[in-house]
Amino acid sequence: MQDGWEVVACLREATTNVQEPIRKEGLLFKKRKWPMKGWHKLKKGKVRGRIDVGLSVVSIKKKTMCIDLDTGDSIYHLKVHTNTHTGDSIYHLKVHTHIHTSNLHVHFSKYIHLCSLIWTLKFMSKLKNPLCSYNQDVCEGPCPLLYQVSSENRGSVPESLSEFFDAKEYLLSSSSSEIEVSDNDSCLSDGSDNVSEELCDSERGTERDSSSVSVMARRSQLPSPCMGAGVNLWNILSSNIGKDLSKVAMPVQLNEPINTLQRLCEEMEYCHLLDTAAHTHDPYMRMVYVAAFAVSAYACTYTRAGGKPFNPVLGETYECERPDKGFRFISEQVSHHPPVSACHCESKNFTLWQDVRWKNKFWGKSMEIVPMGTTHIVLPRFADHYELSRVTSCIHNILSGQRWIEQYGDVTIRNTSATEDPVLCKITFLKSRSQGSSSNEVQATVTDSEGHVIHLLFGKWHEAFYLGDPSSAICLWRANPLPLNYEKYYGFTQFTIELNDLDESIRPFLPPTDTRFRPDQRLLEEGDVTGAEEQKKRIEALQRESKRIQQENNTTHTPRFFKWTEKDSWTSNGTYWELRKDPGFSKLEFPVLW
Repeated sequence: MQDGWEVVACLREATTNVQEPIRKEGLLFKKRKWPMKGWHKLKKGKVRGRIDVGLSVVSIKKKTMCIDLDTGDSIYHLKVHTNTHTGDSIYHLKVHTHIHTSNLHVHFSKYIHLCSLIWTLKFMSKLKNPLCSYNQDVCEGPCPLLYQVSSENRGSVPESLSEFFDAKEYLLSSSSSEIEVSDNDSCLSDGSDNVSEELCDSERGTERDSSSVSVMARRSQLPSPCMGAGVNLWNILSSNIGKDLSKVAMPVQLNEPINTLQRLCEEMEYCHLLDTAAHTHDPYMRMVYVAAFAVSAYACTYTRAGGKPFNPVLGETYECERPDKGFRFISEQVSHHPPVSACHCESKNFTLWQDVRWKNKFWGKSMEIVPMGTTHIVLPRFADHYELSRVTSCIHNILSGQRWIEQYGDVTIRNTSATEDPVLCKITFLKSRSQGSSSNEVQATVTDSEGHVIHLLFGKWHEAFYLGDPSSAICLWRANPLPLNYEKYYGFTQFTIELNDLDESIRPFLPPTDTRFRPDQRLLEEGDVTGAEEQKKRIEALQRESKRIQQENNTTHTPRFFKWTEKDSWTSNGTYWELRKDPGFSKLEFPVLW
């Protein structure tokens, strides 16, 4: 959204020159099931549920004629269209939600009346008090807790000062597709063939050659517990409702001591599922294991609604070599505007690559993160090439209450190399109204080329994933137990705790751009919040200066270890591990990032 937002008092508060808005009626549409699925006309007067408008955050954007409502549990986006017929205006109200029609939790008849509020924006922009909490004594009847009005001259942080600041971005893997989510459409919302219960052991899968695995001691706990208390989120976010927060300054206390480049590596925790797929001859069962891996990638986010990863600076890198898991991984920040992180993971059984691009919006009580693009997985033994989409993530209770994270939407997995009998898998992350026993559910089907269902899958993305009917289902994957006192240590899993550990045995072999050398992230991990904030500002200043020099010299940044392909994605150029071995990174020149 290009416009700023203004928080004003409710409409019924006493003021001068107030006219009761004229009631307008028209057609009402609901967004079908998930974002970008089309509109569904609802019958006039039919009640499909209710919400308390007085406890919701209501936002209006004059330029695009949009009304957005954040109830805390769900986010509703309404759109007004006008057509002129014989001098009269006909108003068409469109709305989409992220829940099924049968569970729609809103009394739409109240929202038709909100259409008329669009035409009172000039009046509301003149209110003297820019911030008002809900007051039942002043506001009789249903009234928004907070009411936001588009304002051309209201902003949060100037782009020139904030373009290198960390932003409130909870990352999910995606791609650097050039396709943008349209603000105008409010589209925020997606080896053995025998399976046994033993596959739920997270370290099982295909056997590896133990003689080639070197044992390295790994830490079991972070140096210091979380130090993120004392931050007033409302003061930071109140002027940024409806905006993409990629350019909004955030204090270091809102971060967790892990980087986006490392966050991509987190998704490899259950890579044994890909090892198993690589040794499974049945193409439908191979798809089953790939689907289980796709679900497992979200498990580490379940306890992570309280913080955000550090945003990498341009040219930052990260490597992770895990002989015990059979893979080696590299990632690099290849672009700053838009922010894109590329990664490449390889083993003798599979190759995975993706580049991450996302868009996030704060709606008053909740924050949505919409990933864009595709994840690629190749199984060389069968020449399979799987392409995976990703789902929308939402952080609830941003400002108060217990924060919790929700994933919803569809993941579509296609084997693009299959020609005779292509296999397709569709995984649906179900929407729930609150955090409870019925939340985090996923359902999936594996179908053949004619759409016939071959396998049924179900489970919970934070817990386990099963094959078959519930009465006789077989467990494919189960999440690892969380470490002791994980709540005090950012909700990290044991695998995540190990990612930023800088072992002395590998220090001489890393490039100076590796995330583990980044001082602000290291200081936050050690509990020095003041030092981390100072280093964060210094690093951002270096980035701004680097960009200024490039602009003056009319040059652009060229990634060191990734290249842009004709398929609009970033892939490894295959040089990292060779350069690491010969001549070694200590003999090469790198830009100064911190």
